[in-house]
Order: sequence, then structure tokens, then C-alpha cells
Amino acid sequence: MYRAIIIDDEPYARDELRFMLEKTGLFDIAAEGANAVEGVRLVNSLRPDIIFLDISMPVLNGFEMLSMIEKSIMPYVVFVTAYDEYALKAFEEKALDYLLKPIEDERFRMTLDKIVATLKSGEKPEYNRMPLTKIPCTLKNTIKLIDLKDVEYIRSDITGVHVVTADGEYLTDLTLKVIECRSDLFRCHRQYLVNISAIDRININENLSARLFTRSGREIQVSRRYLKTLKDHLGL
Repeated sequence: MYRAIIIDDEPYARDELRFMLEKTGLFDIAAEGANAVEGVRLVNSLRPDIIFLDISMPVLNGFEMLSMIEKSIMPYVVFVTAYDEYALKAFEEKALDYLLKPIEDERFRMTLDKIVATLKSGEKPEYNRMPLTKIPCTLKNTIKLIDLKDVEYIRSDITGVHVVTADGEYLTDLTLKVIECRSDLFRCHRQYLVNISAIDRININENLSARLFTRSGREIQVSRRYLKTLKDHLGL
């Protein structure tokens, strides 16, 4: 059986698709999510073989969700949509396949054949993904979207990945690796990414590490491994 998750903001659509998938006996539906942020969290934790992903969702759409998943754990994707223009876009994004709502039995069988053939081949999924412009953060029952230009730095510790702005600090489900690869934030330490435009000054230590201070006065460690690269990037 293939481990699958369903991401769709419409409960009825999730129920219908779950019923169709479970009836085939091919899929273990590991989880369902109602938005892109939940989808990223589920992919990170469950590592599914395939996701059935709605494209048109509030706050962040399905294409934006794909830009937030690490390449190394990217599952196969079948887009599910009610709009033909999104189906065409899905092909541009190199999706495994797409299903139009309401899902027709014949089209569903064709998609199943394609899924089985592709997963058996062992070919790794590869998608054209857009750069990050915003980072979704969770704040109680709210999804807060933080513009990259407002980020001072991002740090990772045992409690998670923290996005720091001049106004506060927020948790995100995105990994440091994804943010580094999909944005212009600069790695200055194994656990830190910094926004170059937020740097106020850099103090060099005797051991050739450094302390970096942001415009709002926050301090960040710069490791010896990344100091030369940072200085070169700044033309120092």
C-alpha cells in the first residue's frame, strides 16, 4: 500500500476522495489537512509517498505549499481542482497527474494507473517551485504570513524553527534548509539564517568567529565556518 495524505479545505471533498482511494485497496490514508500549513506539517512528519493536493485554498494555495517542502522528502503530487486553468498549470508544475472536481470514475482509474506505474518505477518526483516570498507562522489558531523583507533572522533549536522580526518571534513549520534554498536569507551559523539588509554591525572575535547585531539590537552568532563567506558576500 502507498502512504497518502489528502490536503483540501473542503471537508466534503476530502471525505469523497478518501472513500474513492480506500475503496481501491492501494492507499493507506495517513492523514488529512485543511490548508497548506497543515499540509507542510504532515509531509514533514509522515513522509507520505503521495499527496492529493487541492490547488485553490485560502491563505496559501497548493503551488505555494510545494515551495515549502524539502526536496529530499518531496512526495508525488496529484493535484485536485475544480478549475481547468489550474489543471493546465499543474502540468506546467510537472505534477504526476490531476483530477478535476467532481471526480469522474474513468478519469480516476486513469490516474490510478499512472500512480502505480510511476511509483513502481522508483523515479524521484521533481517539481518547478516558486521562490518563497512569505513565511507562514502559527500563532494560536491563526496563520500569520511574514514577508521575507520583514525577517531579521531565523533560528532553529529543539523547540522548532523561529522567525524573528523587529516586532516579535514566531514559530514556523518550514525547515531552515527549505528557507535557505527558496529565499535570499544567508546562513551564518548551523542554526541561523540572517537577512543581510537587517545587519547593523559585525564584531569579529579573536577565535575568528563573530557576533552579528541587527538593526533592532538583536545579537546572532556567526560561526568560523561561515564568517569568510559572509564577509565576501558583504564585500569586506
